[in-house]
Amino acid sequence: MVQHDIHTMQRNKGTFFVLGIDAATWTVITPNLSKLRNFKRLIEIGKSKTITLKEKPISASVWCGMFCGKTPEEHRHGSYAVNGEIVKREDIKVDFIWDVLAREGKKVKALNVPFVVPPYSFGVNFKPVGFGLPTDEREWQEELERVTERTKELLMEKPDLLISVYTLLDRIQHFHWGEDYVVEWYKRMDEKIGELIFDTGFLEEGERNKLIVISDHGFCSFGEAKVQTLPEHTKEGRLKGDHHENAFLVTVNVDYEIERPQDVFFAIKEEIE
Repeated sequence: MVQHDIHTMQRNKGTFFVLGIDAATWTVITPNLSKLRNFKRLIEIGKSKTITLKEKPISASVWCGMFCGKTPEEHRHGSYAVNGEIVKREDIKVDFIWDVLAREGKKVKALNVPFVVPPYSFGVNFKPVGFGLPTDEREWQEELERVTERTKELLMEKPDLLISVYTLLDRIQHFHWGEDYVVEWYKRMDEKIGELIFDTGFLEEGERNKLIVISDHGFCSFGEAKVQTLPEHTKEGRLKGDHHENAFLVTVNVDYEIERPQDVFFAIKEEIE
């Protein structure tokens, strides 16, 4: 009877879902909320804020810190490639939240997390689009569709923790910052947020299910960034935008106060352990 009650309590804790949107920025979202009804709904029902990064807005490092809980100085992962060699998961000498929880017998899934290239998945068979660097409209749409469909399937499995990340907005904004084209892609992203969070009924189970929607950094015009992350001229064309230190965050049913990317690790750990 006691064993049965323990299992019931574990089931009743629900799913902690972290939805990462690489490069999502309030700079685009706030003035376009009338066109982004699902972002607007999230902001209305959750707690929203800007996370101002104290570290360099380098995607590899920020996503790494977000899910291992360590600062760049501690995890020492600052780039996708070192001395011309692509950095692999095995090269990063830390435990991530999925490692910690899986050892404790929790059901954990992670999909398309871009702290390495191609993006990393845990407990999920998923081949990233374009090696994790989608470069044209066909690949951007493919990533949007495939990540959404796989995430919906994983949500139906009701894991203790699900982490899922879209990377396409980063690429789009680098090349099209300041164009109406960017808003059109936010509208497509908004539709997928509706499919994942609202159409599935994920937030209709009281406070059992927890949600974090977060970006690793914001965006701004090229040359305005405090830290230039890429050269202005690349083999794929001239960059119009670059990373900004202000990242996007909305939480629902999460009590832990998130002030920096690393706090996501501790918010999950406090809730699930």
